Amino acid sequence: MTLTDQEAPAAGPPAGDERPASNNPLRVAQLLAALAIVTILFVALGWGYLLLFIAILVAIVMLHELGHFVTAKRAGMKVTEYFVGFGPRLWSVRRGETEYGVKAIPAGGYVRIVGFTSTEEVPEEDEPRAYRQQPFHQRIIVASAGSAMHFLIAFVLALVLVLTYGKATNNYTIASLEKWAGKETPAAAAGLKPGDTIVSIDGKTFTNPNSMTDVIKRSVGTPLRLGVERDGRLIEVTATPANGKGITVDGQQLENRGYLGVEITRATTPVGLLASVGESFTTMWQVTDEEMTGIAQTFSPHGVESLYQQVTNPKAAQSVANNPGSAPRPVSIVGIANLGAQSERAGLAAVLMLLIAINIVFGILNMLPMIPLDGGHVAIAVYEWARTKKGEPYYRADITKLLPVAALFIGLLALFVFAGIYLDITHPLQLPH
Repeated sequence: MTLTDQEAPAAGPPAGDERPASNNPLRVAQLLAALAIVTILFVALGWGYLLLFIAILVAIVMLHELGHFVTAKRAGMKVTEYFVGFGPRLWSVRRGETEYGVKAIPAGGYVRIVGFTSTEEVPEEDEPRAYRQQPFHQRIIVASAGSAMHFLIAFVLALVLVLTYGKATNNYTIASLEKWAGKETPAAAAGLKPGDTIVSIDGKTFTNPNSMTDVIKRSVGTPLRLGVERDGRLIEVTATPANGKGITVDGQQLENRGYLGVEITRATTPVGLLASVGESFTTMWQVTDEEMTGIAQTFSPHGVESLYQQVTNPKAAQSVANNPGSAPRPVSIVGIANLGAQSERAGLAAVLMLLIAINIVFGILNMLPMIPLDGGHVAIAVYEWARTKKGEPYYRADITKLLPVAALFIGLLALFVFAGIYLDITHPLQLPH
């Protein structure tokens, strides 16, 4: 995000902040000591991977801000602050006209660009370098650079995923067999083994990534002929999905549907370097399409009703937690960290896919046309450009008129955020088996 005068005074440090801390050795030592203590505490509690994932999220946020920072600097705008966190300064250092540092509340970060709105008071000597004085195309580039950075990160991650694991197919490879207390799993009874890849059911290949699991879910008690690739050979085994009702795996209550009792990963085929670029864009498009659909469902009337049911009905909340994607549900930073820890246990490919999805969601949400989001500043720039008539002074929108609408938007968003936090704590999402 970029700070405006609605979020911080135009001159001096943000409200409630203290004067800039110098980069003296004591403050540096205190900051390093605090980080060491937090790291030791997380590791001692067995939350090392959770802490690592939180650090990755902070890095993603700061790369978002780096997008604003670099484009603003290149456009000649005056950038006065680039900070990790909010609140009182813990440590900072000034390089030229920009102060870099760390603040006490690690809830994100920001870059502050002079004159980001028409109402901000700017010293006369800084006005020529204010954001609002720059050409239309420069303002659009700077305002949207944060979201563009998220999509760039997603592409790089997708490229790493494709080069490392290959092109995703509609088949699934068995990573491991589950253990059901007092009961043999259908997979074990059928003789399935880790490393087997299921390529067909009853002679039919899969047309999409959900085809296999959809058949298994609805086939409780029905013998299925599975086409399986094993050690380069195609064999056929018969497995009968069992009802998951009453079965607990790793503390997770299974749903009332069919299960084989396996942990699966999506099968892949190798691709060359050039082909991997196109496949990376394909992966991004698939994830973007899924996430846009999910966002639309979450904020739809049906999504609001579903969220209300989950918050007020523990059974409904647990059902969605056990079967993510069965109903719309917002995911907070708590839920993201939880899914990150689970993805780590599922392997690098799962971690990469989660990070790709996170960056795409951040990129989309940040471009919603409402202040204080980046998309709101893009919308204002477009509106001012459209209202400016040739030969007349550049039109400046009065953003104070938008503040009631923005407050309502932030209030509604806060309800979703707090509901997501509550559900992520009481009924954490579980990656599907």
